[in-house]
Amino acid sequence: MQIVLASGSPRRLELLRMIGYENFRVIPDTNDEEIAPGLSPEMTVCKIALQKAQNVSRFCTEDELIIAADTLVFLEGQPISKPNDPDQAAQMLRMLSGRRHTVFTGIALINGNIRTTCAEKTEVFFRELSDEEIHAYIITGEPMDKAGAYAAQGKGSVFIERIEGDFFNVMGLPLCRLTQMLKNFS
Repeated sequence: MQIVLASGSPRRLELLRMIGYENFRVIPDTNDEEIAPGLSPEMTVCKIALQKAQNVSRFCTEDELIIAADTLVFLEGQPISKPNDPDQAAQMLRMLSGRRHTVFTGIALINGNIRTTCAEKTEVFFRELSDEEIHAYIITGEPMDKAGAYAAQGKGSVFIERIEGDFFNVMGLPLCRLTQMLKNFS
């Protein structure tokens, strides 16, 4: 079965390759994501992931399996998406400093008329960050395209005291959950 990754994320591409998938097409969903108010974090990320998969499905054949994902950071139940500018990135990092937050990733799989979604949850604990550390991190450019304004697999890793749950979920694709879902499509 041909796989289509509905994401332009280099991290998701790398993670799929890491678990042995080499021959897949990449068709990023270029539509803007909208967070619907009133939904739980799990429902929010699943809904966005499914929308991405559906948007990409019009470019695919019935026998292709579309994988889409959406990752959001939640602090006290409020979503924190990607920063629009360095000031917003600094604000996000200050909010996360010394606190626990939750990373949710929704995965959606579409193959013909079969559609399934699932969400993964990971708790991330940040140490206290100084303004100097935040500024130095922002000038690297790394936080600008990341939910919560940090990359757990990059320079932002030094802010993380501990993680409870799937580390790969924080990178944007919970591999254990995904491989379990893919068993239903082989």
